Amino acid sequence: MSVNMIISIASGKGGTGKTTVAVNLALSLKNVQFLDCDVEEPNAHLFLKPRIRAKIKAHIPVPEVDEAKCTYCGRCREVCAYHAIAVLSESSGKKGNVLVFPHLCHGCGACSLLCPQAAIEEADKEIGVIEIGEDDNIQFVHGRLNIGEAMSPPLIRQVKKYINPTRTVIIDAPPGTSCPVIMAVKGSDFCVLVTEPTPFGLNDLILAVEVLRKLEIPFGVVINRSDIGDGKVESYCKRENIPILMKIPFSREIAVSYSEGVPIIKKDTSYQAKFVNLYLNICGINDEANSRY
Repeated sequence: MSVNMIISIASGKGGTGKTTVAVNLALSLKNVQFLDCDVEEPNAHLFLKPRIRAKIKAHIPVPEVDEAKCTYCGRCREVCAYHAIAVLSESSGKKGNVLVFPHLCHGCGACSLLCPQAAIEEADKEIGVIEIGEDDNIQFVHGRLNIGEAMSPPLIRQVKKYINPTRTVIIDAPPGTSCPVIMAVKGSDFCVLVTEPTPFGLNDLILAVEVLRKLEIPFGVVINRSDIGDGKVESYCKRENIPILMKIPFSREIAVSYSEGVPIIKKDTSYQAKFVNLYLNICGINDEANSRY
């Protein structure tokens, strides 16, 4: 059986119950580390209630141009894949200019490294904070992106630097299928896709499946509120040979528990065995996937 896996929990859309699954899975296992990588709106701490013992400011290096050295050759603009630098060349006796757009910068360092005049240095720009704590059996790490910051992947990348390989790691990913999700699930041994049996749920599940297949990450599906909507999600999973790992029925008790910030397994202890079984299913599928290579 696989041990000390990195398991990411994702969803094609928000509101499917992704954090509910992530939190209750983490609480049902032993020797766990929980990373909340939904840095734009982290909320797992409301359920896990960790004791925060460290707060670390997160930065990203952004370019600063020494225009006394700059010849306005435009090399920095050419190598910037994110269009974070604009260069206005000298013309008609007018001095050139370099414009830096920090919110577009990914901090890759290419402009500084490849500037032929060594006119660019990097300065740290604060983008958020990483908080580290624990609660009983669980190590906890999450990021909080500063209000107004345009990009979360650099902060997600820094949160993931705290992954503890001696523990089973549960990563609560952002919703959707864009760059933040890819950064969060990248490197996972397995990804759980949480969906709901509705047309919107199916549409966004299909998008998420395409992403994970591109990333070649083994995955399975948890259907939340499984007894509402229609059967099209199950039909799609069967047709695409996607394992359905667990079904969680629509329940007023679960909804009330969620609104109170209380995990399901604390209200209904029978769910602990169900989430343990979810983990065992994940281990079995992951072992089978690894045996193919």
